[in-house]
Amino acid sequence: MAYVRLQNGSQLRHNFYRQWHEDYVVKVNKQESFIDTTPKTKTRTALSEGQGYGMYIAVLSAKRKWSKKEYFDQLNNFYLKHRETINKDKTALMSWRAVENNGHWTINKNSATDGDLFIAQALLLASKQWHDDKYQKEAHAILQDILRYEYNPDTETLTVGDWADSKSKYYNLMRTSDVMPEFFDNFYQETDDKRWLVIKNTMLKRLNQLSHQNKTGLVPDFAWVSKNDAKPVKPKTISTENDGYYSANACRVPMMLAGCNDRSAQNTLKRMLKFFSKQNTITAGYTLKGKPLNKYQSASFSAPIFDAVSFNRNEGYDDLFMSQQYIFTRHLPRNNYYDAALTTMAALDADKL
Repeated sequence: MAYVRLQNGSQLRHNFYRQWHEDYVVKVNKQESFIDTTPKTKTRTALSEGQGYGMYIAVLSAKRKWSKKEYFDQLNNFYLKHRETINKDKTALMSWRAVENNGHWTINKNSATDGDLFIAQALLLASKQWHDDKYQKEAHAILQDILRYEYNPDTETLTVGDWADSKSKYYNLMRTSDVMPEFFDNFYQETDDKRWLVIKNTMLKRLNQLSHQNKTGLVPDFAWVSKNDAKPVKPKTISTENDGYYSANACRVPMMLAGCNDRSAQNTLKRMLKFFSKQNTITAGYTLKGKPLNKYQSASFSAPIFDAVSFNRNEGYDDLFMSQQYIFTRHLPRNNYYDAALTTMAALDADKL
């Protein structure tokens, strides 16, 4: 059955997008929709990260004529309605969380850089897909504010959000999955702002330094960065006891590096893939020395690896291409937004299935 399903890559991609749209895209009204990151619960939660994924998926699907401009506009309108205000100034950054309970919305202030980066990339893709200058202007606005509020010029890296400013003890904190070299190249080509190239080169270098601190090549969820170096954070520095391990954030790194031909990016990626190719089963997270954090498999870890190998075939990691296809032999999860989002993006993004 798996073999049969994997023969028709286009139909498989279409099915995953359709299920994603049905299960996770929620309409607020005719003009707005959001990605529900807490399905099957009493409350509904929209995250900027989820909104960015949703907008990105909508554009990728529209290229295949599976999605409509209307669907993208509804997601975009929700983003526009939930932009951050900093010191009474309206910004183009999205508030990181909005929770709906019995029709009442509670908005959590502060931004999350990963969500803003995906929103910016989705808007640029949308401007090309539908030849609409409106999206381009919106993309330029959020890119300007990312550099204004989510950039540390001392370390030349992106911060984790607008709240991690120069007055915060987290100013030098880097989320490894925020290293998105292809996005940064697009941002530079679009704006001609060389800071995007500086960010790309610096963050790739810090990521590579982290990778070389362990034989496994694995990188942590979060790291402290300086002008010349990077080191993993300690447990519970910002989020969980796994902050300094290859866990729920770093699992996205292979996907972010997948299509980048930069030497540093390729070195980091292939060190990680070499480690994964030696594992009998890839589980949900590892210490940086390679000890599994859990005994179970997770699509949010496997999908980015599959995506990375798809762009690096015949490089000695094709065993991963076969083993990680298990994520496409089952239905998209209906109660795990993160697994569903990364799986759908891998299905849409991969060259071959």
